[in-house]
Amino acid sequence: MKGRQVVLDHMFGEPAAALMQDGQLIDLIIDSGEALAPGAICRCVTERLMKGQGGVFVRLPDGQRGYLRERSGISEGQPMLVQVAGVAEEGKAIPLSTRLVFRGRYGLVTPGAPGVNVSRRIRASELREALQAVGHEALQGRDYGIVIRSAAEHASHDEIREELTPLLELADRIMSERMGQEELLLDAPDAWEQAWLDWAEPEPDAVEQGEGSFDQNGVSDAVEALLSPRVDLPGGASAFVEATRALVAVDVNTGRDTSPAASLKANIAIARDLPRQLRLRGLGGQIVVDFAPMPKRDRATLDQVIRAAFKADSTEASMIGWTAMGLYEISRKRDRVPLARLAAEAF
Repeated sequence: MKGRQVVLDHMFGEPAAALMQDGQLIDLIIDSGEALAPGAICRCVTERLMKGQGGVFVRLPDGQRGYLRERSGISEGQPMLVQVAGVAEEGKAIPLSTRLVFRGRYGLVTPGAPGVNVSRRIRASELREALQAVGHEALQGRDYGIVIRSAAEHASHDEIREELTPLLELADRIMSERMGQEELLLDAPDAWEQAWLDWAEPEPDAVEQGEGSFDQNGVSDAVEALLSPRVDLPGGASAFVEATRALVAVDVNTGRDTSPAASLKANIAIARDLPRQLRLRGLGGQIVVDFAPMPKRDRATLDQVIRAAFKADSTEASMIGWTAMGLYEISRKRDRVPLARLAAEAF
């Protein structure tokens, strides 16, 4: 199907949502089944300060452990509110943040960052001023912050107010729960709700829902291909994306093409597609890319392509750059459970 399409169904026995663009799978959200998924808010109790590392381990509900990178002003045994900020590697503590964010379709409420800000994608100055006024009106003197999202550009002011009011009231209730033992205070959104929050802009051309929707719209076939490390590239080239305990390795091959430009073409192709591949596969952490051999003079061109591709991706990533061995290093936030792990747990 041509255009932007949202498909809601189940995958591996859990609710799942897929975003398709002109028949290609762009994004995929699958419920992990974990109680403390990214976005969940809970009260924790600090357990052990990590001297010299600038972090602290905390106790979470159900006997789980979390890790905070910030430790300024924190003492052992102190209860505090935290939000799950990512996915933990197996056997490691859950990454947390003290910067709580309450997400809506048109706006975000940020108790720790006062002020009203409007998405840079909304450029009309009069509309920006009007949306800021809506945000200040909704706050009613609270010492919170509001971020007006780009989807608000096409919403009425009444729709924005109707969403912000309960979000602010929810933030009030959660922020009053600072004292006590470990407790889950707010569940993370499920896959269908997450899709409604994240894929509102631009508005999809179609929404397909129901049992069998993934099979009918090509999502199942795309996911099956993702469970293989191989990525087919134009001109017969290919790449292999494989996760180890230490890092994610990406190997690029030109195939049968032996022309002088073959390596650069294959490298540019995977560089443009790599953010999508990592997002769909749920991979993050240290990424090491072994590009096909090419002259050093082409590295600057490839570096620009990589940076542009990851800049358009919503997940935090840092381009570390080239190593002495000619590998390219990337650090990407772990914000989803790996697709291969979800598949393995389901069967």
